[in-house]
Amino acid sequence: MSRRALGQLEAEVLAALAGLGGDAGTAELMARLEGEPAYTTVGTILYRLYRKGIVTRVRDGRQYRYRLAVDESALVADRMRDQLRHASDPGSVLSRFVRTLTPEEERKLREILGGAE
Repeated sequence: MSRRALGQLEAEVLAALAGLGGDAGTAELMARLEGEPAYTTVGTILYRLYRKGIVTRVRDGRQYRYRLAVDESALVADRMRDQLRHASDPGSVLSRFVRTLTPEEERKLREILGGAE
């Protein structure tokens, strides 16, 4: 099994939590992740996200249930902006990014930019 970068697993856990649309326990989130990460790994990621203030948690018996404390789209957009800020040629990065979009993503981007046909 190949290992993910820690930031990637964090992003996957956040996306899974957002996809559930409410609160979830560690086992529920594990079931939505590819590659069968260990329960303790997902628990550690959730604890780190809690410490960063990205998720909240409430005790439910012997476990915690987690909920997003921030807007997922703002969080991802901030990450994208941060990556662009560190690029030596942001235009090239944006160009490459746009070429990887699906037709639906491209349509949505055009709509956002005001260029809907």
